[in-house]
Amino acid sequence: MLTHLGRPDGQVEELTRGYRVPAQVIDYAARLLPHITPELRRPASFRHSADALRLTRTTPEETIAATVTACATALAGEGSVGLTAVDGDIPELHRALSGSGFRHTVLGSNGASLQAERLTLTPVSLAKGLEFDIVLVVEPARIARAEHRGLQRLYVALTRAVSNLHVIHAHPLPELREREPATAP
Repeated sequence: MLTHLGRPDGQVEELTRGYRVPAQVIDYAARLLPHITPELRRPASFRHSADALRLTRTTPEETIAATVTACATALAGEGSVGLTAVDGDIPELHRALSGSGFRHTVLGSNGASLQAERLTLTPVSLAKGLEFDIVLVVEPARIARAEHRGLQRLYVALTRAVSNLHVIHAHPLPELREREPATAP
């Protein structure tokens, strides 16, 4: 790529420190890196917040209701709220939010209003480059399994939060579980 930019002699440096994403969030998302690109070092954040990460386990039948409740909680605070899910779940989430009276914008919809709302419903395929104060990610396992680059898309979705990340799931995602230390024989 550097040759293409007219800098064939340029040196690539791996950046491992960040300021935008809280440490709890980046540490959680970094659990995916060994499954995506094992040679990368885990990033670290200069920002620490005691309550930056929340995980909510629910049942498949209650996922939508739990998501609507999480949106209400997020909107009771300050800042922008991004609700991210696998692209195929966006219509159902849109109906649930609309039915609950939540004003929101749906990214990528042809009939999207030009009026921005505090709550943005974001298909995971459109999450790259965005950031929100609070991010809600629904069913990370579905995101990871939806396509060939699902884990990469999930990593991007998890790292869009500048203050808080709330993950809502009914299905476990083994790649996000804390690794157990190896035991001696």
